[in-house]
Amino acid sequence: MNWITNYVRPRINSMLGRREVPENLWIKCPETGEMVFHKDLESNKWVIPASGYHMKMPAKARLADLFDNGEYESLPQPKVAQDPLKFRDSKKYIDRLRDSRVKTEQEDTILAGLGKVRGLKLVAVVHEFNFIGGSLGIAAGEAIVKAFERATSEKCPLVMFPASGGARMQEGILSLMQLPRTTVAVDLLKESGQPYVVVLTNPTTGGVTASYAMLGDIHLAEPGAEIGFAGKRVIEQTLREKLPEGFQTSEYLLEHGMVDMVVKRHDIPETLARLLKILTKKPVSAANDVNGGAIALAASA
Repeated sequence: MNWITNYVRPRINSMLGRREVPENLWIKCPETGEMVFHKDLESNKWVIPASGYHMKMPAKARLADLFDNGEYESLPQPKVAQDPLKFRDSKKYIDRLRDSRVKTEQEDTILAGLGKVRGLKLVAVVHEFNFIGGSLGIAAGEAIVKAFERATSEKCPLVMFPASGGARMQEGILSLMQLPRTTVAVDLLKESGQPYVVVLTNPTTGGVTASYAMLGDIHLAEPGAEIGFAGKRVIEQTLREKLPEGFQTSEYLLEHGMVDMVVKRHDIPETLARLLKILTKKPVSAANDVNGGAIALAASA
């Protein structure tokens, strides 16, 4: 026991009225090093005001921001087997699940909702990166499949917001089996005649990129998002070559035809609404004709 740390310092702080400052009160911009007050960052949709850097956005905030007036029906979280492989590394998998649930107040990484965006009904599926890196496990795969089934039954589009490090290693082959399952769900939605749009966020990697994240009818991406299968270092070591500057970013993939549009976070709801109304042959408002023309051009391409 450290007598000074555990007894003397708390007594002095209590007498002086000193309060502990939360560690996340100020957020540092990864690009410029600028410190931003967390309330200002939250009110600006987790985009650094000065640099425009897009920080990771919580899944619940993403859904509330997307749907009209923040109103939507939360789709149920399917019940699945917990820790089927009894996996343990430096920590028990069941303990990792418990810690992530406390931190995010979610059952697993996937949140899905049904609501309206600018009056258009759709299902939105969002990864929560703070839940074990947004990794794809049995529960996440089942939630995604159920969301696609709901969109098919409701005869409405589905929008996916991936943010993931890939398949969840603690579930082994059971995690990898979610890749074909979600791919089949995508095909069923498309066979029903409904659009599937993916909004790639930072980061989208691994098995998620190798499955449903790159199967959209249209792919949008947030600025500066890292998108790829293997990491840059792994590719460089395999090829024994230095990769280009900005490799695996949204802008690089747009330039090389892997992404249709790079859209700032503030413009995503409006862009999605106009794009999906074009794809579903519904009336589009006359506002923002310049953006509408760009979307129509992307959709026709």
